[in-house]
Amino acid sequence: MRPELLNPLFAEITALKGVGPALAKPLERLGLERVVDVAFHLPTGWIDRLPRDELDMADAGRVIAITLTPTDYRISAGRGPMRVHATDAAGNMVSLVYFGGSSGWVKKLLPLGEARRVSGKLETYGQELQIIHPDYVVPPAEADDHPEREAIYPLSEGMTSKRLAQLAAQAIERAPVLPEWIEPGLKERHGWPDWREALARIHADPADAKARERLAYDEIFANQLALLLVRGAARAKRGRPLTGDGRLRAMLNLPYSPTGAQARTIREIEGDLAQQRPMLRLLQGDVGSGKTLVALMALLMAVEADAQAAFLAPTEILARQHYETLSQMLAGLPVNLAILTGRDKGKGRESTLMGLADGTIDILIGTHAIFQQGVEYRNLGLAVVDEQHRFGVAQRMMLQAKAKVPPHLLVMTATPIPRTLTLAQYGEMDVSRLDEMPPGRQPVETSVISDERLAEVVEALGRHIAGGGQAYWVCPLVEESAKTDLAAAEDRAATLTSRFAGKVGLVHGRMKGPEKDAVMARFSSGELSVLVATTVIEVGVDVPNATLIVIEGADRFGLAQLHQLRGRVGRGGGRSICLLLRGGSLSETSRARLALMRETNDGFRIAEEDLRLRGAGELLGTRQSGEMQFRLATPESLETLLAAANADARLLIDRDGGLEGERGAAARVALYLFERDSAVGLLRSG
Repeated sequence: MRPELLNPLFAEITALKGVGPALAKPLERLGLERVVDVAFHLPTGWIDRLPRDELDMADAGRVIAITLTPTDYRISAGRGPMRVHATDAAGNMVSLVYFGGSSGWVKKLLPLGEARRVSGKLETYGQELQIIHPDYVVPPAEADDHPEREAIYPLSEGMTSKRLAQLAAQAIERAPVLPEWIEPGLKERHGWPDWREALARIHADPADAKARERLAYDEIFANQLALLLVRGAARAKRGRPLTGDGRLRAMLNLPYSPTGAQARTIREIEGDLAQQRPMLRLLQGDVGSGKTLVALMALLMAVEADAQAAFLAPTEILARQHYETLSQMLAGLPVNLAILTGRDKGKGRESTLMGLADGTIDILIGTHAIFQQGVEYRNLGLAVVDEQHRFGVAQRMMLQAKAKVPPHLLVMTATPIPRTLTLAQYGEMDVSRLDEMPPGRQPVETSVISDERLAEVVEALGRHIAGGGQAYWVCPLVEESAKTDLAAAEDRAATLTSRFAGKVGLVHGRMKGPEKDAVMARFSSGELSVLVATTVIEVGVDVPNATLIVIEGADRFGLAQLHQLRGRVGRGGGRSICLLLRGGSLSETSRARLALMRETNDGFRIAEEDLRLRGAGELLGTRQSGEMQFRLATPESLETLLAAANADARLLIDRDGGLEGERGAAARVALYLFERDSAVGLLRSG
């Protein structure tokens, strides 16, 4: 139960004065639905208003606050601006310029001959000074209501920074004084204020580094504590040791020897499975590093130990692809493999469910359908989850609930994660990294080309097809436009079809499963030469004959996504090419991203660089659905504060009596405040 102390913060946002249904909408768009959301919606910058007694050309380009007296109005004909001429105490002149709207309210705001305190950006217009749309105009007596430094907040349409600051002030008023959870020596060493004081200070002065650091630390500490508690709970669980005798693995006819990284990871998994404590391991492997072989070895270890194993894939396409791949690898072995997805109905489904219940099915591959109601296992010993960031922890719990004793869990991701984020998001797991490529796999050659050369790219595509090759054409992410990603893909497919009739297929996220699978099957079989797609092909699609990928609008994609997309080619032997088409005007970040893609195929290096280039927010946000989010901590603060937070959380558990002592009671409040309390229950699933 959440401590009562925190109830004022967790009230609905309408508890704040002045927030009705109309204002709640733009706040909702910002993800602000409760008082605590407003308190934690920190300013990202600030405006310094320079107080001035006299106008000065040297201040052009700066925001100033000055007392002025309006002297006359100039109303332009038609839709031109209205100008109010005003003078400072020394008689220097400035124009206050207003565009659009009626002149009546401007005259009311700035009556002639009456002094007003005016704030805005001073600019030059020819030889004159002007302020366009001052941000405030008030009688001098009310000037104190407008501080010299004003916070700037992330906004949505219909919201202003001033309005958000007023709501934040109310939220802080409701915030209670909380007991201290930071180890006293650490707090003193860093010179951090108390929690409530830090919150008030950051909204009043966004440049307050100590306040910002304290709040980031609190969130990281709560996160690390939750992960340690979960890890402790997981280690205390009793599972079932699975010791395989190697007979099935010996029967595998592999065309190559495992890499050193694969062999090491397989040994780690074998060691984990032999323990009574359930395995909780994260396997990170770059695109093409051979995670499927490692997963297969783990599945066979479970079957050798007379247990069943489940392999969970995020999409129908991937589940069927894994089924095909593993069926080929297991050909001739006495292993019964089955597939179950939401599409399987009728007698086929009944037969699979019976086989699971009576234990005749050894390995089940499927989508989330494999842990839904009505699916019962006789003896589930191991669950392997592929592309783990697409599943929330709650879904993994449902899967684990299918076993009589907690099953061993292997979680795989093809998105290399920077070490800092690995510890921050998966600190309760043991981590294995596949950091070398299988022999014979050549790096993909990557070129960056201006989209002005589109015609040349289409010509090159024609030559590629004529030579028997296949290609992906990924359409850009479309933002802030009436056109959708789907429309862009449909347009490109139509253009290419007019050139390569009967050879072009289209897949996108809004297609139904069977429809999408039918197009993919035609591409896999070689009937189609070009697959035009939105980013639905980002994960796992495997067509070895496709050796060319064109990514349109590459400057709009993040590094990790570009790397995932590039991984769709280079899956067979021979040379593969990735063409990144870029727009005309590139930001520095986009330029750096594309240069790095050209330079390296190393996903781990790309992940570290992605973290550096993208900075705060994006990487730690809601992208990982179902995973924990950071709202106050940035990647930079994680880098600097994670080790201290981890050590402090360990100290609390090992020396200070865990959650039972005095500091533990305060830490419990922190877990609820940063909503890591649910994580303590949920994360037990991994």
